[in-house]
Amino acid sequence: MKTNEQHGQFTGPAEVRLVRTLPGPIERVWEYLTDPEKRSRWFAGGPLEQRVGGQFTFHFRHKNLAPDETPPEEYKQKHDPGGSVTGTVTRCEPPRVLAFTFGSDGESEATFELTPQGQNVLLVLTHRATDGDLPYLTGFASGWHTHLAHLIALLEDAPRPPFWPLHARLKTEYEKLRAGTTPA
Repeated sequence: MKTNEQHGQFTGPAEVRLVRTLPGPIERVWEYLTDPEKRSRWFAGGPLEQRVGGQFTFHFRHKNLAPDETPPEEYKQKHDPGGSVTGTVTRCEPPRVLAFTFGSDGESEATFELTPQGQNVLLVLTHRATDGDLPYLTGFASGWHTHLAHLIALLEDAPRPPFWPLHARLKTEYEKLRAGTTPA
């Protein structure tokens, strides 16, 4: 399995970490994390204040990422019309670290750490509960994995993988990994 396709690791009872190598330079990758238009092409659009304590509103509309796909029933609303998530920036060290709470209640935090490696950039994404457990951590893991596959395709100017089939397969695989079994 290629490095950029490897599963994230559950590094704690309520934490997952994904590591990817992206084509640089680091400033370009930073723009795809912070610029609303560029971020909307792989994850979610919406404003993000680049400062600690800054607010953001991510607008998810997966139909923009997978216009010709029919989502699973449980994700139809996320596909179209979509929805919004708000949160607060907890770390902002351009162009190396961006962290924010996820959701208006701040129950989890996503941290993007970028490190130049020659012409590439090492991305370490850690999503963790801020207090206690995160029952749907496998959903975050499979979601981030799928969204990062789209980011890599954009940065490499390559075709994006099908969103919903990849997400469905990964969700099952991450559930097995979290349970301590090996995915098929």
